[in-house]
Amino acid sequence: MRRSAVVACAWIVLLVPAMLAIGTEPRDGTFTASDGVKIHYLTLGDEGRGTPVVLIHGYTGTAHGNWFANGIAERLAKKHRVVAIDCRGHGKSEKPHDPAKYGPRMAEDVIELMDHLKIEKAHVHGYSMGGFIVTQLLAKHSERFITASYGGAGVPEVDEKYRAEVPEDQQGVDPQEAEATKTLGGNPDRDNEALAAVRKYPWNPAERGTIDLTTITIPVLAVNGEFDQPNAKTHRMKRELRDFRAVVLPGKSHLTAIMAGYMPAAYIESLAEFIDTHDPK
Repeated sequence: MRRSAVVACAWIVLLVPAMLAIGTEPRDGTFTASDGVKIHYLTLGDEGRGTPVVLIHGYTGTAHGNWFANGIAERLAKKHRVVAIDCRGHGKSEKPHDPAKYGPRMAEDVIELMDHLKIEKAHVHGYSMGGFIVTQLLAKHSERFITASYGGAGVPEVDEKYRAEVPEDQQGVDPQEAEATKTLGGNPDRDNEALAAVRKYPWNPAERGTIDLTTITIPVLAVNGEFDQPNAKTHRMKRELRDFRAVVLPGKSHLTAIMAGYMPAAYIESLAEFIDTHDPK
C-alpha cells in the first residue's frame, strides 16, 4: 500500500471569478431519474476537453456554490470536462419531502447522470455528504471510476479495536467558520423540509455503503481541514487502501476548507494534481 500524508500550507484566497480564465460559463442540464425525480446539473468544458470529472456537493449545498463559486470547476476544466450534480433535495433539482426518495437513490442519481451523458468512466470527487455518496459509489460501482476523492469526509473506522488506535485530532475551529455557516444558510434554493427528509431516510447498514476498502484498486485522495477530524476520517483509509493520499489544510474547519472566500488554494491544487497524475489521457 502506498501511503503519504501531505500537510498543505497555502492560505491564498481565490478571488478571480471562476469562468473568466476559460472564457465560458457552465451549461445547465436536467434529466429525469428512474424514479421520476428531475435532477439538475452543470457542465463546464466540451465533451472532447478531456476525461470527465464528476463533482458531488455537500449537505445543504449546491453544484454552483460548492464547485463554481470557489474556482474548483474552473481549475479542473482546464484539462477535463466537469459535471456537477445538484443532488435531489438541493439546488435546482426537485425536492421531494418524502424521506423514502433519498438514501441510496442519491448515489444512483450519479450513475444515471453518467449514463445520461454517455460517460463510461470518470474521476469522482465529493464533499462532506458528497463524500458519503462517493463511498456508496465505490461499494457498488467502482468499475465506473478512474479515481475517487473526498473533501471534508472519509471512511471512518467501524471496528472498536481500530477506533482506539486513531491518533487524536487537533481541537479548535477556524474563526471564520461561523460566518461561513451563516453564508451557506442564505442559499435561496434551500428547502428545509426536503433537507429534513434527506436526514430522515431509514438507513440500514448495507445501504449506508458498507465497504471493504481492500478491494478498491483505484487511487483515492482525502482533503480535510485541520479542525475537521482528519485522522478520524482517514485512519481506516490509510490502513486498507492500496493507493491513498491524505492532505490536511492547516487552520481550516469543515466549511472554510471549501467555501468561496475562505478556501485555501491548496485544496484546488492538491485535487487537480491528484486527478491529472492518475488521468489515463
